[in-house]
Amino acid sequence: MRDYRIGRLKGRHVVIWTDDEGKRRRYRLEANTAREAEREARDLILRLDAPPAGMTVAQVWGAYRAEMGDRRQGEKMDFAAKVILPAFGHLSVDQITVADCRGYIAKRRTAGRKDGTIRSELGCLRSAGLWARKVRLIDAVPPIEMPPTPAPRERYLSRDEVDRLLAAALDPHIKLAMLLMLTTAGRSGAILELTWDRVDFTSRTIRLAANDLGPRKGRATVPINDTLMAALQDAQRAAVSDFVVEWGGRPVRSIKTGFNAAVARAGIDHCTPHDLRRTAGRFMAEAGVPIEEIAEYLGHTNPNITRSTYARFSPEHLRRAAGSLEFGAPKLVQRTRVQTPKGRVSL
Repeated sequence: MRDYRIGRLKGRHVVIWTDDEGKRRRYRLEANTAREAEREARDLILRLDAPPAGMTVAQVWGAYRAEMGDRRQGEKMDFAAKVILPAFGHLSVDQITVADCRGYIAKRRTAGRKDGTIRSELGCLRSAGLWARKVRLIDAVPPIEMPPTPAPRERYLSRDEVDRLLAAALDPHIKLAMLLMLTTAGRSGAILELTWDRVDFTSRTIRLAANDLGPRKGRATVPINDTLMAALQDAQRAAVSDFVVEWGGRPVRSIKTGFNAAVARAGIDHCTPHDLRRTAGRFMAEAGVPIEEIAEYLGHTNPNITRSTYARFSPEHLRRAAGSLEFGAPKLVQRTRVQTPKGRVSL
């Protein structure tokens, strides 16, 4: 039997072991006492080399959730669990069918949920299954059918709307978060997790990535422009925590309430915090910034993704193509002499 140990996580017993690839694994147990935890953990470890059929979705979900720990995927699963587990939790993983997924999709649509939300929920279920197969808790991943990927939502603010939105942000931390998203093109998660040790006033740069191991999607190192420099200097003088965006000395987990209130006060059409990132990308393209530079600013590893979204906003977009469609030599326009009633000649 492989080595393992019993631990505690958020008040629950967990079993921790090292898999065949040398990675540490963790599984949350149902046990309430130390003895029950030992028995359940030993059964689990014995099953690892011969995975059983019939492991429930709830068990797989709990194991994967424990593995995610404090990562953002863990928070996402907590929300999805409220609807996924009542629908699938009692089933064995191998019992899930395409019909089950389609029934779930239809029910959620009837409840008014959009396909993007439903896709995210079922995506968590599929991710849990993929992880469980990887660590050999199950033999195969069931077929998880999801709604089609929604067309990308395009909402870009005008400069006038940006000015009105910033003016309508009454809370200093909301305004600072907005300004950071607009000037760094960072995602809201990166902005809310930003700490002062990654703000370099000397080199005038911000490193949005917390470290080389954490989430790096869209987390570049970007310059601090004059607008942001003034705002950050004011914020640091008033700071009482390590977090750049703080409220009451604590980090801010979400700005949705304050953001939506500012949108309403500004009198602009519905927009989300992520629309500020899109708007920043468009402003750069409209200013003629090269696509490769915009991609680096946005943290895109593939400039083609940036090009497909923002190239059309560049003032030079398709100019050369239009020039290739000129036909014939330019014709000179001859002006006709016209005799006026008073004898003056008009050209």
